[in-house]
Amino acid sequence: MQAGKHQTLLERLRAILRPDSILTEKETLRPYECDGLSVYRRLPLAVVLPETVEEIQAIARLCSELEIPIVARGAGTGLSGGALPLEEGLLMSLAKLNRILEIDPENATARVQPGVRNLAISQAARPHGLYYAPDPSSQIACTIGGNVAENSGGVHCLKYGLTVHNIFQVRIVTIEGELLTLGSGMLDAAGYDLLALITGSEGLLGIIVEVTVRLLPLPERAQVVLAAFDDIEKAGEAVGAVISGGIIPAGLEMMDRLAIQAAEDFAHAGYPRDAEAILLCELDGTNAEVSEHVASVRKIMNQCGAREVRTAADEAERQLFWKGRKSAFPAVGRISPDYYCMDGTIPRRELPRVLKQIAIWSQEYGLPVANVFHAGDGNLHPLILFDANKPGELEKTEEFGRRILTLCVEVGGSITGEHGVGMEKLDAMCSQFEAAELNQFHVIKQAFDPKGLLNPGKAVPTLHRCAEFGAMHVHQGRLAHPELERF
Repeated sequence: MQAGKHQTLLERLRAILRPDSILTEKETLRPYECDGLSVYRRLPLAVVLPETVEEIQAIARLCSELEIPIVARGAGTGLSGGALPLEEGLLMSLAKLNRILEIDPENATARVQPGVRNLAISQAARPHGLYYAPDPSSQIACTIGGNVAENSGGVHCLKYGLTVHNIFQVRIVTIEGELLTLGSGMLDAAGYDLLALITGSEGLLGIIVEVTVRLLPLPERAQVVLAAFDDIEKAGEAVGAVISGGIIPAGLEMMDRLAIQAAEDFAHAGYPRDAEAILLCELDGTNAEVSEHVASVRKIMNQCGAREVRTAADEAERQLFWKGRKSAFPAVGRISPDYYCMDGTIPRRELPRVLKQIAIWSQEYGLPVANVFHAGDGNLHPLILFDANKPGELEKTEEFGRRILTLCVEVGGSITGEHGVGMEKLDAMCSQFEAAELNQFHVIKQAFDPKGLLNPGKAVPTLHRCAEFGAMHVHQGRLAHPELERF
């Protein structure tokens, strides 16, 4: 960036924000150099920490005028490089917009700012007998704005859905500084479903400044069944058997031996360390229906070859079972210098086949894999263990990961379930979508962001990149609209 333009930006930012809300020194920029996918790192031109929607609007107008890119960031817990800054761009942290604006018990909604932590919503709603259902493993730290940007899920998304199923309204600031309200406070709204479009858009279309979420009544009872298996494929078959038995659990999670051992050493959850796989199946609802479903699930698990089936004795043990599962990612981090967390989704019927293939590739690459995932909805999270200090090992790990994502597409699934595309899965997008589909994504991007300043270079690859990747045939080496080539 030209020195004069840089100086103009900083001078005009000082007229919008307090001095301590503008960071420019390397030491203060360093915490923002990456998100949870730390293999990608960059220092931004500057970091801004606005405190009001009006400040965000003013910053957006300024960046639009000077044509300076903006990357909006929540808590930085994302795992796809979606919050990776640009060296010639501004990093906008929304951490200071962290107020719960309203809890409405009668309408079972909460209106919150984007920097509110996921778990804080349920904590604030609990005195009213309500809670917010989507619960990513990072829920103690991740923020609702980031959850909307990535369409996050969690261990209870099987029954209660992803973020998109649990929000009513979102307010965004466009790159021109306009404040838009998408959706409504009701179950439906007139016109196009732009609320669904903005959910999962990874910061490419607008800056999220307020979210109205749906709250649910706390269930009368919740209980977890733990089933241990000596064969991971049998555990995969049990997942399909539970769903086909007419039961929709609140959560149905699987962990393999490596993940079990790591989580047990970390959380002491009472998992059987020598099992090849465990399933955690949570049932919730009234006392009567939970009792009925627990009995049915125990029977199904035994019929599918479980060597041990346990039911949480009380609420404390139920929480402990989930603590182990939600601690799995940091737990695996204790047994390997680095790990690469994949995020693909497959039809449940393909679980045994895909798990078997991942095991074969693990041997082929010489890289251990810990499998931790939302088995009920087929959202896989293979953790590939590697050491980035060994020459070539990161590249080998990335190749392994791409093969897993390609396999997910081949069996009828998707390259992502909740982590988003970000930087990590740009090439994998070429495996899932054809040229016409990618072109439509770019047309939508241009409609919201004609200058391409919001989180550029993320989530949607150019056709040129796909042609280089070799994953799809491009009849004409250009997009339908030549002006979109820069995206």
